[in-house]
Amino acid sequence: MPLFSNRYFLPAMLAALLFSAACHKKPAPMPAPTDDATLQSAASFPVGAAISVDLLRNNVGYSSLVSAQFSSITTENVLKFDAVEPAENQFNFTDGDYMVTFAVQRHKRLHAHNLIWHQALPNWVINFSGDSLAWENLFKTHIETEAAHYKGEVASWDVVNEAIRDDDGTLRNQDVNPGDGSIWRRHLGADYIARAFQYAHEADPNALLFYNDYGQEWNGQKLNAIIALVSSLKNRGIPIDGIGMQMHIDINADNNNMLAALQKLIATGLKIHISELDIAVNPGNDPNFVFTDPLNAAQSAKFQYVAHIYNTVPTAQQYGITTWNVTDGDSWIPWFYNRKDYPLPFDANYHKKQAFYGFLTGLKN
Repeated sequence: MPLFSNRYFLPAMLAALLFSAACHKKPAPMPAPTDDATLQSAASFPVGAAISVDLLRNNVGYSSLVSAQFSSITTENVLKFDAVEPAENQFNFTDGDYMVTFAVQRHKRLHAHNLIWHQALPNWVINFSGDSLAWENLFKTHIETEAAHYKGEVASWDVVNEAIRDDDGTLRNQDVNPGDGSIWRRHLGADYIARAFQYAHEADPNALLFYNDYGQEWNGQKLNAIIALVSSLKNRGIPIDGIGMQMHIDINADNNNMLAALQKLIATGLKIHISELDIAVNPGNDPNFVFTDPLNAAQSAKFQYVAHIYNTVPTAQQYGITTWNVTDGDSWIPWFYNRKDYPLPFDANYHKKQAFYGFLTGLKN
């Protein structure tokens, strides 16, 4: 089967023309900093962040910043498998419910992350023994119970997260490197992804359903595999609405590669969510790293470019841009890589960085 059918040729051609015009447009000048500037007011589509429930509960500065700047919030960790079902058939929705209440009270869209992933699994799943029917029941029960609990309360789900390998574009299966394999693929077969979407849709027919992954902008083989996967699901009538393009990038990310990847994703006809954006400034893990003015400027320009090219996505396919975490102080990157880094538009003291103003400019244009 060809990757794209003829019905996608004309939309892809038009999208390419729009992108070409956008990329040759003279960049907008940086606006003068203003204290009342907000990301959510600058964009014609939702702008969001992945949110820490602990900071939301306990830090007024954090919750105030989220309320002021973002129109959409993503559940960072509280709806992952290990948090929701720590023991078999014992579900804990306390933190997720708190985030729902916060979103409703402040009129924010809530994007739920995630139902099925090969990580963040409780020990009872990792050590589970049973035949294929028992595994299918475990899988189906978790998806349906969680999705049904939030029926009508979340706008969308990352149904399956990061199912494709980096090295060869195949589905994760056996562990070649520690943590790379998928327990779901091993026990449920390759079509577990389609069934996950079906189960989620049956539990909440009105929620938009996304496949979420990283690496599209730097790994062409993986990009093509993601497109083949979601296109196959769509062509089979599996209920899938969009693609999450995570965009964990750094200041050296190639603009042409980002643009080309976005064009290919647009051609699927699905909604596009830049779902986990951050822009690292110390990708070399320099222990003596100093965040200089030139690096500030480079990061700001990269945020502006990402927002700028996203503005050329057809309106019907824009699901928005979401940063992964809110400030440099709560970013996953410094602790995960054990290094100094400052990957977000707000610093650890909740102040707007130069990157904020670059992002703001890109959102407006």
